[in-house]
Amino acid sequence: MKIGIIGCAGRMGRMLAAETLATNGCELAGGTERAGSDALGQDLGALAGSGPIGVAVTDDAAALFESADVIIDFTVASTARGHAELAARYGTALVLGTTGLDDMTQGAVQQASESAAIVQAANFSLGVNLLLGLSEQVAGILGDDYDIEIVEMHHRHKVDAPSGTALALGQAAAKGRGVDLDQVAERVRDGHTGARTRGDIGFATLRGGDVVGDHSVIFAADGERIELVHKATSRAVFVKGAIRAAMWSASQPPGLYSMRDVLGL
Repeated sequence: MKIGIIGCAGRMGRMLAAETLATNGCELAGGTERAGSDALGQDLGALAGSGPIGVAVTDDAAALFESADVIIDFTVASTARGHAELAARYGTALVLGTTGLDDMTQGAVQQASESAAIVQAANFSLGVNLLLGLSEQVAGILGDDYDIEIVEMHHRHKVDAPSGTALALGQAAAKGRGVDLDQVAERVRDGHTGARTRGDIGFATLRGGDVVGDHSVIFAADGERIELVHKATSRAVFVKGAIRAAMWSASQPPGLYSMRDVLGL
């Protein structure tokens, strides 16, 4: 299976390239970087720390989509629409881990999935996807006597807040309760906010250091509190999940899939 990496010179991109090279049955078809990047022209294998493979980094995303079986994109929200459209044009499977998409971009991803298999997830770790399922289940069992709060912490360089994973956890909890997250989400508290509104799902965002990703879903009632917690200590869990999704997606018909589909949860 020929896998291409968008943003191959970044931290995640290099790890994805190295994992592709180390995975039986996978071939690293190529990788792209933005125009003007110092990585352009470098050997992709050497960039990934695995030794030269004779494949140079380019800025031609269209050519990569045309030549690969599946593309992995963990870059930025501003480029996600263009990459989804390329996946649709060439019928290339796409594993999309970019978060912070606006409604228009998400709509473009949905439309592209009519012509290509797209696996989209806010988080590709097995543990987080189990947490999503548990959050939905617990929220469905507990009534709104239990206040739901979602707390996340990431490294100082993360640009979107709350994290895509935190929002996905909120969606899971809202689904469990049978409500629309947009109607009950409380994403900002500042100043004299008054008492908490019954049934709201709150979010708290922390940033600092090199934290890979910590997420907690808290169900708090009078007299007791239930906390579901996941802490990632290495980006390797996301990388392995993304490669697993790539291998799964290449044999799927067009459609928009989640990591829970990949894992059969």
